[in-house]
Amino acid sequence: MDRREFIGAVGLGLLIVPLAAEAQRAGRVYRLGLLHEASPLPADERTSTFGIPTALRELGYVEGQNLVIERRYAKGKLDRLPALARELVQLGVDVIVPVGSACIRAAKAATTTIPIVMFGGSDPVAAGLVTSLARPGGNITGILILPGDTLSGKKLELLKEVVPQAARIALLAPADDPRFRPAAQEAQKAASALGIKLVVVEVRGGDYPRAFATIAAERAAALFVAAIPSFARDGKRIIELAARHRLPAMYEWPTQVEDGGLMSYGSAPNALFRRVASYVDRIFKGTKPGDLPVEQPSTFELVINLRTSKALGLTIPPTLLQRADRVIE
Repeated sequence: MDRREFIGAVGLGLLIVPLAAEAQRAGRVYRLGLLHEASPLPADERTSTFGIPTALRELGYVEGQNLVIERRYAKGKLDRLPALARELVQLGVDVIVPVGSACIRAAKAATTTIPIVMFGGSDPVAAGLVTSLARPGGNITGILILPGDTLSGKKLELLKEVVPQAARIALLAPADDPRFRPAAQEAQKAASALGIKLVVVEVRGGDYPRAFATIAAERAAALFVAAIPSFARDGKRIIELAARHRLPAMYEWPTQVEDGGLMSYGSAPNALFRRVASYVDRIFKGTKPGDLPVEQPSTFELVINLRTSKALGLTIPPTLLQRADRVIE
C-alpha cells in the first residue's frame, strides 16, 4: 500500500464510523480543551487547532451541539502555559489536547486524572511523559508529528535536488530554543554529508527582515524553515520575504506551500488530525488513555508549488515531481 492509499484508507475508515446516535451517549455534551503555545490563527481548517474539530465533526461531534471546545493560547509566552493548563482543569474538560512539547509538559503538570491526548512533541519516553510508546500508562497518550528523527536530513536532501548548485543553505531557526537543537544537529550532520555549508540564522523577537538580511549577507542559495509553531503562525511573512529574496525554501506544512512556499515535506496533516480525533472519540467513549499506544507517523507528504518554482526561475527535476504527493500548478 503506498502513501496515498494509506491516507485514503485512514480517512475512509474514520468516515464509516457509526453516526452520532451510536458514537456518543444520547444527550451528552462533551468538553474538549485545546492548549497551544502560539497565537490563535485565522479560522483556517488546514491548521492544527482547527483541523482537529473538523475531524471530530466527521465522527459526529458538532461544536455548539454535543461538543464544547475550550481553546487556550499562550501567544508565544510559554510561562503562561501552566496557568492556562490549570484553567482547563478547573473547567472540568473531559480531554485535553496540548499541541507541542511545552504544552504537553504543562498539561501533565496540571492533572493526573483528566485524559491527555498529546499532539506533537518528540521522544515522550525520554521526556518522562509516558513509560513506553506501546503502553504509555497513566493519563497520557497521543499522536506524534515526527517519527524517531526530525526529518531534517531528508528535507535538506530534497532541497538540494531542487537547487543542486547550492553550496550554502540557510536554516531559519528560533533563537535560544533548546527544543530545536536535535533538528539543528540532524540538519548539520546531513549538510556535511551533502557537502553543504549550513548557515544557522536565528529569528529574535519576530524580526524577520533582519534575519533575511543576514541570509542575504551570507549568500545562501536556499532556505530551510524550521518546523516550530511561531514560524507556522508567521508563515505568510516568511513566504513573502523568501520570494522577495528569491530563495527556494523548504517548509514543514502543505499549507505553507499552498500559501506560496516552494515545497514541504512532513507528516500528512489530515491523517494526523483524524488520528487525534479518533483517540479523543475513544476516550469520550470510556477507553483509558494509558491503554492507547502513542502513535508515530508512518506516512509523509511531499508537496511542490510549480507556480513558485517558475517565479524563481527553477526547473523541478521530473523524477522529483513523480515522487511528489501533490503538485500545485
